[in-house]
Amino acid sequence: MSCAACAARIEKELKRAPGVASANVNFATKIATVSFAPRETSAKTLSTRVRDIGYDVAEPQAEAHHHAPPADADLLRRVLIGAALALPVFLIAMSHGAIEALNAPWSDWLQLILTTPVLLYSGAPFFRSAWKGLRHFSANMDTLVALGTGAAYLYSALATIAPGLLPASHHGRPAVYFEAAAVVIVLVLLGRWLEARATRRTSDAIQGLMNLQPQTAQLLIDDRESTVPIARVKPGDHLLVRPGERIPVDAAVLKGHSSVNESMLTGESLPVDKSPESTVFAGTVNISGALTIRAAKVGADTSLQQIVRLVREAQGSKAPLARLADRVSGIFVPIVLLVALITFFTWLLLFPADGLAHALVAAVSVLVIACPCALGLATPTAIMAGTGRGAERGILLRDGQALERAAAVHTVVLDKTGTLTQGKPVLTHINPASLPPEELLRLAASAEQHSEHPIASAIVDAARQRGLPLATPTTFRALSGLGVAATVDKHDILIGKPALLEQHNIVFAPPASGEDANTLLAVAIDQRFAGTLAVADTLRPESAQAVAALKSQGLRVLMLTGDNKAAAEHIAHQARIDEVIAEVLPADKAAAVARLQQSGQVVAMVGDGINDAPALARADVGIALGSGTDIAMESASIMLLRPDLRAVADAIALSRATVRTIRQNIFWAFAYNVVALPIAAGALYPFTGWLLSPMIASAAMALSSISVVLNSLRLARWRP
Repeated sequence: MSCAACAARIEKELKRAPGVASANVNFATKIATVSFAPRETSAKTLSTRVRDIGYDVAEPQAEAHHHAPPADADLLRRVLIGAALALPVFLIAMSHGAIEALNAPWSDWLQLILTTPVLLYSGAPFFRSAWKGLRHFSANMDTLVALGTGAAYLYSALATIAPGLLPASHHGRPAVYFEAAAVVIVLVLLGRWLEARATRRTSDAIQGLMNLQPQTAQLLIDDRESTVPIARVKPGDHLLVRPGERIPVDAAVLKGHSSVNESMLTGESLPVDKSPESTVFAGTVNISGALTIRAAKVGADTSLQQIVRLVREAQGSKAPLARLADRVSGIFVPIVLLVALITFFTWLLLFPADGLAHALVAAVSVLVIACPCALGLATPTAIMAGTGRGAERGILLRDGQALERAAAVHTVVLDKTGTLTQGKPVLTHINPASLPPEELLRLAASAEQHSEHPIASAIVDAARQRGLPLATPTTFRALSGLGVAATVDKHDILIGKPALLEQHNIVFAPPASGEDANTLLAVAIDQRFAGTLAVADTLRPESAQAVAALKSQGLRVLMLTGDNKAAAEHIAHQARIDEVIAEVLPADKAAAVARLQQSGQVVAMVGDGINDAPALARADVGIALGSGTDIAMESASIMLLRPDLRAVADAIALSRATVRTIRQNIFWAFAYNVVALPIAAGALYPFTGWLLSPMIASAAMALSSISVVLNSLRLARWRP
């Protein structure tokens, strides 16, 4: 594909195929994504349709390390050979007769000899592509270049071989425009080579992710170690990872303690401690200790390769903003051909004396300067750079539409449990009645050791964190819905709801102030009230900062939870959230989001649980935290690879920056063509006597595409 018009033509042809539900051809990535019914068509049939209209289809590359494609090297070779031959032609043409020795007929012949291989070798791709298009009644950017340079070359060759057939210039011979053919070919090729290099930089992030995958692993069989290719590792295999090595697959730790740098996947800079039963991920770096791991997910199933796939799909997608550029690109080339014809004949009619030479220069400039490439690159390069930068910071944007919708968000709705809070209860208060606090906690935790309830786990964890020696209960009985009864160190312990103590006629003292938002456990020892323990799901340490960051972007922030109103308002106050919708059933969360949308709000829903999935799907933008369930992640349009709410503000800010860049690109691409075409046609000539050189036209055309790509590349360095 040489320009966006090619992409538009291929996309149109694919959409016309029977059984095709949707087709998207990305000019920047050179990838076509097609959704079709296998009973009605096949990938092979679709490939044939593309070949039938003059294009080729490459098989998708495997997810592996790959280097710059040979096409880049071929482009550079054609540029260098063309430049070496075109330079003398350029110098002769630019002398404008000032060097008397070059005013002889032999200089025209020298230019002909030097220019011919430039067209036949360096310019061959343009002419081959133009011929293919002609055979299939289509036109693209190559058609414009081939027509422009071909016309300049043929006119100049005729003027050199048979000068008597054409009107003479002030030198006594017809003017030649070999430099317009040779230098334009070289400049357009140079522009494409620079564009290809710059465009590839927009996908550096995805290449960087792919490079994280180690190519070998240390396989352990009967405690013997052997180095094997990563492709040979199967789920269940035991592997050894030494300090400083990358973890080859997603796995569970069997032996060893270490810290692992997961920043390349999650964007989280602090190392994560790992011990037996911890999960480790492919591509992350083992820092301190050796680990023996059991492979769980390998190959394309690893989190790393899933991320690569999601980023690649997002980079191949289109934002709704691209539709206008696509429509224009589809009809652009025929319009330019018409403008070039009008320009040519207008010059012949208005300036009959020397109109042929001027008509040729103006028509060639129009053909060369007009470029739908910048329009075609405006959206995909920005999406590639934006989604790539997002992946580096642990933000996965599912597609261009999600990115554009995120930029338009007015209201952010936050789930409470597991999103604003830690998602698991922790001990917050110890209020003893007679015993020292540590002893009350030790006895309660000892009694709760055999309970599987999350609140019991919170008490046991708190005791262990304080280093308290727990005793083994000699009796244990779970009292359904109330608590537990146990014997610890010959003491009869009751721990549970205040109602449990009331059943045993034990006087219960009311809780201390400030505990009404917590789950309160009453403790009795030997039939006497001993104190209370308060357990709560606590606010994540970064939640208040994240809410402040969202508000600083002008966003309305709400909490939506099924929890009771008192608990919800307690957390909301800590997080500095002013609006709370509490006591909402999971099935009604989506309806609450819909009501906000009906009031004209563009809503982003942030959640992590199965009960959030309907609301995530209903929202304009669903954002799932990395600690969330698979179903929540599948329902979301943006996934955060770390459970950090600050990434929500980052995701919205990145979306806004990307959409702003897309709009800038589209504006400048349109503005370039609106200004450039009339100047190339000679609009300034009646006022200034100046006619745009085809060489300047080709340089301007190349710069327009490169400037769009470079503007997009600024996103690769984006920071919130």
